[in-house]
Amino acid sequence: MIQIGVIGAGSCDRELEILAEETGAEIARNGALLLCGGLGGVMEASARGAKNKSGTTVGLLPGESRKSANPYIDIVIVTEMGHARNVIIARSADVLIAIGGEYGTLSEIAHSLKMGKTVVTLNSKWEIEGTVKAGSPEDAVRIALDSINEKH
Repeated sequence: MIQIGVIGAGSCDRELEILAEETGAEIARNGALLLCGGLGGVMEASARGAKNKSGTTVGLLPGESRKSANPYIDIVIVTEMGHARNVIIARSADVLIAIGGEYGTLSEIAHSLKMGKTVVTLNSKWEIEGTVKAGSPEDAVRIALDSINEKH
């Protein structure tokens, strides 16, 4: 099963929440697994979108308690690694979609690019060489899936 990482801030405005939820739904519609940091904001909205379309979600938590996962996470992985878990998300995803984001997202983008992963950005405040800009959730998931197919 293709694993698409969705990365973004732990809190977000309504616009980013809608984009994230639609992205998660589109990932599920395409039969891929959604991998995220398991907390709130973009992570929760994307997981909710995936679950609403019967998708599978995995959350890699930074802390020590499974209880901190948002309610839309199927498989909870407790790392007790703080932001270091961003490397695991980057390594485990086949491709990543960054929605908005703060500095934690920026670190995930950097790790992913260093690992040779495709990073699709949606409503990002950063212009980062090597990332691919998408105009909509559907576009982001299409670009993500196309990049995986090109590598195989």
